[in-house]
Amino acid sequence: MFQELSQCQLLTLGLSTIAFTAIFGGLKRLGLFYQWRHKVQTKTKKNGGDLVAEVLKSHGVKNVFTLVGGHISPILVGCEKLGIRVVDTRHEVTSVFAADAVARLSGTIGVAAVTAGPGVTNTVTAVKNAQMAESPVLLLGGAAATLLKGRGSLQDIDQLSLFKSLCKFTASVSTVKEVVPTLRKAIQVAQSGTPGPVFVEFPIDVLYPYETVKRELGMKDSGKGIFQKIVNWYLQNHLNNLFSGAFEERDMSPLEVKIPLPTVSQVQKCVELLSKAKKPVFVLGSQVTLPPVPAEKLSAALESIGVPCFLGGMSRGLLGRRSRIQIRQQRKDALKEADLIILAGTVCDFRLGYGRSLNKRAKIIAVNRSKEQLMKNSDMFWKPTLAIQGDAATLISQLSENLRGYKCDPEWLATLQQRDIDKENANKKKGEEITDQHLNPIKILHLTDEIMAEDSIIVADGGDFVGTAAYILRPRGPLRWLDPGAFGTLGVGGGFALGAKICRPESEVWIIYGDGSLGFSVAEFDTFTRHKLPVIALVGNDASWSQIAREQVPMFGSSVACDLSFLSYQTVAGGFGGKGYQLDRSNGDKTVEIIKQAQSDCKNGCSVLINALIGKTNFREGSISV
Repeated sequence: MFQELSQCQLLTLGLSTIAFTAIFGGLKRLGLFYQWRHKVQTKTKKNGGDLVAEVLKSHGVKNVFTLVGGHISPILVGCEKLGIRVVDTRHEVTSVFAADAVARLSGTIGVAAVTAGPGVTNTVTAVKNAQMAESPVLLLGGAAATLLKGRGSLQDIDQLSLFKSLCKFTASVSTVKEVVPTLRKAIQVAQSGTPGPVFVEFPIDVLYPYETVKRELGMKDSGKGIFQKIVNWYLQNHLNNLFSGAFEERDMSPLEVKIPLPTVSQVQKCVELLSKAKKPVFVLGSQVTLPPVPAEKLSAALESIGVPCFLGGMSRGLLGRRSRIQIRQQRKDALKEADLIILAGTVCDFRLGYGRSLNKRAKIIAVNRSKEQLMKNSDMFWKPTLAIQGDAATLISQLSENLRGYKCDPEWLATLQQRDIDKENANKKKGEEITDQHLNPIKILHLTDEIMAEDSIIVADGGDFVGTAAYILRPRGPLRWLDPGAFGTLGVGGGFALGAKICRPESEVWIIYGDGSLGFSVAEFDTFTRHKLPVIALVGNDASWSQIAREQVPMFGSSVACDLSFLSYQTVAGGFGGKGYQLDRSNGDKTVEIIKQAQSDCKNGCSVLINALIGKTNFREGSISV
């Protein structure tokens, strides 16, 4: 397990000087000292993995997602003993996606634990996704034993360097007594300021029990051999340093989370700008759903202010299924006409044309926890009238309190509302158009939207079909929409749905898949089955990577690498313990019936995959993938 050190390896550690100094300076006296310390540290049967579990428990962690590995077994067993649910997935990347979903929906830290080497490297995409989505995720990774790091041990790589650019905090725990303070710090950093992922690695000898580590170090009977006595002394010294003070009483409670807040003067300037505006709009991003302001309080504040709102990312659903101030369509036109634009946790990246989508004559209030994101591209295409590094939801709540009696121009609001109505009517007509030999995806999505339960959570994982779904499906309430975020990652579906169902077991969880993205996480139907966490997956199967083909085919005249097949994905779900249905032209008139049957199956504890064979439409024509 720990790979016994050879005598030559020990010599390369620089033991000669230490060992001979010990011999001639009193080896016997040092040995007696460490024997005393050894007795103190082995009174308990606890190990480093138990300490990890205790810290997580004290921070309110209820679930840990993992793919098991020998390096991290003590953590998983420790969590099980304390009642923390351990959910094992079929791929390490899924464990981090699930932790990300828990972080978003619960407002606390999401936790994943993976084994060393390939276990850790398999999570890189999900960790980067969490960084760009600003999700507080704690990744716990196994590592080679402390004496063997950098010496070619199994699965030993420089993991910290790998994560330094992806995480807010990285650390390697080198002694057992460092476990508690390191984890408390990591969790604090993950949730403070602009939230994001953190990574802590645990060498295997920091997690396992004292006696196990001692045995695996390979100390032998020294007999009369002076060299073996030197080796044994060094190993005993290392062992006792490793466990020194390991299980002393220490504070495990959460450290204070630090959140930047707007100042009184900044709030007052916003009040003045908004009071004078004739055509104001809010553009809300995922940051507004972060603690400390509850989503319900934020929703009430926005309704009170009454300014038209465009919602994106995790803010989708914030105002419910139907709100008089939520505008879903024609955002580009509204931003060109507005005279005041409030970017609340929204970034001027590709989603806003790097700032070019904004009216150059409009006054712009930007509020963001991150200074970098707050000012992104302001040196090129836009300039903020007022830039506030602080929590967007807190600013909106304070605006609501200071704007009592304020009323947005009803004509401006009515104009945007009418555009919404006109566009949605046009979309419904598109849904009635006849496509080739397969079903119209727009109609399927409209029918799904009508049937979805009011407590539904929607997980978006795909390109073309999901892009269409974003225009059609209406999240029922706050924190009921999960998409990857700015990184545009495919493959989040299984993990996000897993995390969502863990957080909201009573809710109907839907994964809206493209047939391409389905391939990344369809194996997690096994996870849903084993852990009794049923979900419903709707797959838009057009036998293509259509989001890419949209531009590749007309531009280059080839569909190379874009073509898939109309495969029976529903049978795969059945093989993993779920149920599957195919929707096609032969039973398209039974779409509502099949969806309702899927809902019934899900309520009875069975995950379901609906494989909808869909045709091509010109809806969203011109949208591109880069």
